[in-house]
This record gives sequence, C-alpha cells and structure tokens, in this order.
Amino acid sequence: MITRRTGYLTVRTDPVPMASRRLEREGYVVLEGVFDAAEVAELEADIDRVFAEWPPDVRVKSQPEGHYDPFRYEMVNRSAVCQRAIAHPAILEVVEPLLGEDCHVIANTAWRQEAGDRDHGGRFWHIDSGPHVPRPAGVPWDERIPYPVFAIAAHLLVHDSPLEAGPTGVIPRSHTSGQAPPYCEDDDLTCNGQGAVPIVAAAGDVALFVSDVWHRRMPSGSADPGRYFLQCHYGRRDLAPRLRATRAANHLSDDAMARAETRRQRDLVGLHRPGFYDG
Repeated sequence: MITRRTGYLTVRTDPVPMASRRLEREGYVVLEGVFDAAEVAELEADIDRVFAEWPPDVRVKSQPEGHYDPFRYEMVNRSAVCQRAIAHPAILEVVEPLLGEDCHVIANTAWRQEAGDRDHGGRFWHIDSGPHVPRPAGVPWDERIPYPVFAIAAHLLVHDSPLEAGPTGVIPRSHTSGQAPPYCEDDDLTCNGQGAVPIVAAAGDVALFVSDVWHRRMPSGSADPGRYFLQCHYGRRDLAPRLRATRAANHLSDDAMARAETRRQRDLVGLHRPGFYDG
C-alpha cells in the first residue's frame, strides 16, 4: 500500500480496508450496497438523459456502424449525478491506498447494453493497460513485494448483473503474471492454474478490478437481461486522463500539431490513437 503525503510516494503503514488488500492480492473485489435504491434510480435517470441528449461518441471511424451505440464517454462532464457517484467515499477509501490520495479519474463511460448484445470486443480476454511489469512467462512475481497497481476499473451497477447477463469475469491473481492473456473467448482459460470467476453483483454494488488483471465479459444466457453500469477508471497521478481522445484534448499549439506528420511524430507529442480507456 502507498501514500503521497509529501511530494513522493512512500509505503503506507496505517490500517487500510480489507477490500483494498483483497483488490491488491486477488486483482478484484466487490463492494456491496454502496448505493441505495433511490441513488441507483437517480443514477439511471440521469444516464438515460445523457443517452437521449448526446449521440454516440465515435472515436474510431473504422468500427462497424452501431459499435458505439451502447456507450457514452466522459460522463463526469455530462452528469453531476455521475460525478458525485464516482467520488463516493466507499470507493475512494479502497482505491486510494493502492493508487495514492491524489489519484484521479482517467476515463468515465456509461454502458447500456441490450439483451443479446455481444458485439463489443470486451467479450475477448484482455487487460485494460499494461502489464505494468512485463516479464517472460514462467518468471514468478516475488510475493515479498506487493504488485504495483497503476489503474483500477470500477463498475457501478445500475441494474443487477446475474450470471444470465454475462457479467465481467476475472482470473484472480493473473495481474501479477507479467503477461497479457491470449485474445480469445475460451471459457476454460487459466492463469497459473486459476480459472475465471464471474463478478455477479446487484444494483448498487461496485465491482473493482485492477487494470492488468485478465478479464472479459462472460457468456450470457437465454434469459440475458442486458447490462447497465457506470464505468470509471481511477489512475495514479502519473497517468494522463483519457476522458477525451488526444486529438480533442492536448497541450499542443496548432503549429505543433501541424508539424507532427508521421505516426511516430504524432505519438511523440502526445497525439495517440484511441486505446482501451478512450475508445
């Protein structure tokens, strides 16, 4: 666990929630009952408003038509209700010991997937970023050193997410492997002998998982109710926010952007192609 009470990160010695320790060790945790029924209803109503008022955010034009329909990005900019929800103390007290008290939101997307909608790439095994300490397969992590966490995803459940909905599944402790998973839909995939655990949760719960834990949307059933949640990614202060694509939010002058002609020149000055967090 870490803290930033001076200019530098140091090892945290005061007590932290057990949920923080589970998140660090297993790569995921579920916080039950963070939001009550009235708060969930308010969140749903305002997310529905954003879907009605804002068209889909098309970040990569080569994606198939309708690819972005179930999502709305930068929710913190579009909804005071969402901004308040992602600042809930029950969430921050768990993520701050792993990211630092000055961690911030790097992405904030609403997901409203209809029953049977499985077209999004999240159905394949993937990680959101990293692995942050990559190394060859078969080189174990020294358990005396807590594995560093740089970003944490939060799913604020607006609707229940039972097995039939195809909830997010994670492979516990895979974040310490130093490897990215194979890009596949293998239900039986394992990492160091551990298989997938579906994150079954109820409306008002918050599911947290670290950025480099192996995860995917699990298969949905015949009674799939769809999925509805507000996603927020919290990152260390050292990670740049990704609420908007870099072509829309950057530190460059018009002249500097015009001079960056090649792909490498554009990456070098921070005009990156959209990735996991921003499209």
